[in-house]
Amino acid sequence: MRRAFLLAALFLITFRQASSQNMADPPFTVRISCGSSQNILPSGTNAMWSKDEFFSGGSAANASVRSGYTAAELSTLRYFQISDGPENCYNMSVRNGHYVIRIFFAYGQVDNSNKEPLFEISIEGTLVHSLKQGWSLTPDLSYAEFRAFITDEAATICFHSTGHGNPSVLSIEVLQILDDAYDIEQKFIILKTVQRISCGSKESKFGVDYSASVWGGDRFWATDKDLDMGLATTISTTRGIQHASDAPNLVPEAVFQTASQTSAGSALTYILDVEPNQNYSIWFYFAEIDPSVTEKEQRIFDILVNEIPIFSEFDIIGKAGSPYTGVILKAFLPIDGKVLTLKFSPLQGGILINGFEIFQVIRTEFKTTDIEVWALQSLKTSLGLPPRLGWNGDPCVPQEHPWNGVDCQFDYETGSWSIDGLDLDNQGIKGYLSNDISHLQNLQSLNLSGNSIFGGIPPGVGELSNLVVLDLSFNRMNGSIPESLGSLTHLRKLFLNGNLLSGEVPAVLGAGPIRGASFNFSGNPGLCGIPGLRSCSDTLSRGSITAIVISSIIVMLIGGLCAVIIHKRRQNIARAQRLSTEKSWKFRAPSSNS
Repeated sequence: MRRAFLLAALFLITFRQASSQNMADPPFTVRISCGSSQNILPSGTNAMWSKDEFFSGGSAANASVRSGYTAAELSTLRYFQISDGPENCYNMSVRNGHYVIRIFFAYGQVDNSNKEPLFEISIEGTLVHSLKQGWSLTPDLSYAEFRAFITDEAATICFHSTGHGNPSVLSIEVLQILDDAYDIEQKFIILKTVQRISCGSKESKFGVDYSASVWGGDRFWATDKDLDMGLATTISTTRGIQHASDAPNLVPEAVFQTASQTSAGSALTYILDVEPNQNYSIWFYFAEIDPSVTEKEQRIFDILVNEIPIFSEFDIIGKAGSPYTGVILKAFLPIDGKVLTLKFSPLQGGILINGFEIFQVIRTEFKTTDIEVWALQSLKTSLGLPPRLGWNGDPCVPQEHPWNGVDCQFDYETGSWSIDGLDLDNQGIKGYLSNDISHLQNLQSLNLSGNSIFGGIPPGVGELSNLVVLDLSFNRMNGSIPESLGSLTHLRKLFLNGNLLSGEVPAVLGAGPIRGASFNFSGNPGLCGIPGLRSCSDTLSRGSITAIVISSIIVMLIGGLCAVIIHKRRQNIARAQRLSTEKSWKFRAPSSNS
């Protein structure tokens, strides 16, 4: 364990450099009051909460008294029943960047019959939170907060059913912060807030209550008065703190203006519950605000995590250079057990600390290839998949919650997931198979049997070069079998039986059984041309039909020409007869009476 701590990254940070981002521009923010039918502007704030939108399904309801919140933006909720699918998501367009994502939960009679639901949450395909039994009894567990990078211009937040009630959510906030905040250089890391404490504060507050920078993500700072701190006392000042609100972390100055401290020789300890076997990022905030401590070496102490020193002989003024100047320490380390203990052990004088933050470090999942996600969404629409199947978010991740009927494989060359199987037999599907199936180039098995799929077999199926199994049996598919299916050299099982297909089966498919493949075309009265089906000579082949059509056209043309000639000839004969009659009349002899 000690070796692990020796390998941890330990830093002393005095944030005096400016961020590369222009803080004069407002950050991108989205605040959604889930279940609300109208926008809400809470009195005394400029933070507009939008009406409920960007969701994949679910139902709206009024939040019951079990929510514990009285704010207007937290008076309604959205919940997701199993009939809405196992995963439901909010998907909102945002600027690429670094974001605080905060979610509040509640439940009640309408959504969960007053039974506490247990469900899981993912952000950008990464599982980040699981609600455990008893969460509703503790205010700190009724919300979750994260820091994540968005790189695809869309923030996707999904709620996954675990079979223990309906996921229900009060509100979602997506608030842009500085890209370099919290020293996160790798964009494949999500920080989950475990605890954020403003030591010595009389009450818990949001950043807006501290008049903090809008680029700070409106963080919630809890007081430590509810934590067991032993004999610690509080101290505060109204004097300004140098470098308190410097970029990129933008910690509110008020956090540095209060502190918890002990008398000389007394230690200070905080005990916090954490998830075991995880990595944690810990940030400590210090400013010497005790007017009796004015010089370095008057206050020196060690900082330990689970009894292992991570900072030794720390001197606030010695590091800051003067009193009333902010100092930030950061540690990155693994924790094996379920408890994280912060201990401040005095060497000279007492202890003083202004605040700290603890984050669980979560490595993001590799996502599914964009083109394949798009193809599946297109198929979801064309096939008319029932809502109970879900198909929201990423099809392959979180790995604990893949889409129903979707098999995935990881491509180590591209560093992404791809689809190698679709198994949607007997699902009551009544749509058609889109040609966008051709974009699933890694597909090895496609089973859509036992549904009511109509329309033709799209030619794009013949472009799935890795396909081994194709089962479209017992549907209502019509038209001819595409010649392109004959190019699928890996195909070993082809079941098209029980449809309304017609025409001649491509000859190359007739050789399938000879290659050891299993093909079934029965139950299609209109098919012909291979062993097991009627001979196409009993009817007309495509070539014969074409020849007959052409011959018929020629005969019709010749017949028409003959009819014109005969008609003209008859006209000429009739004209000649009239002329002959007229001449006979002119030369007739006069009668005797004239």
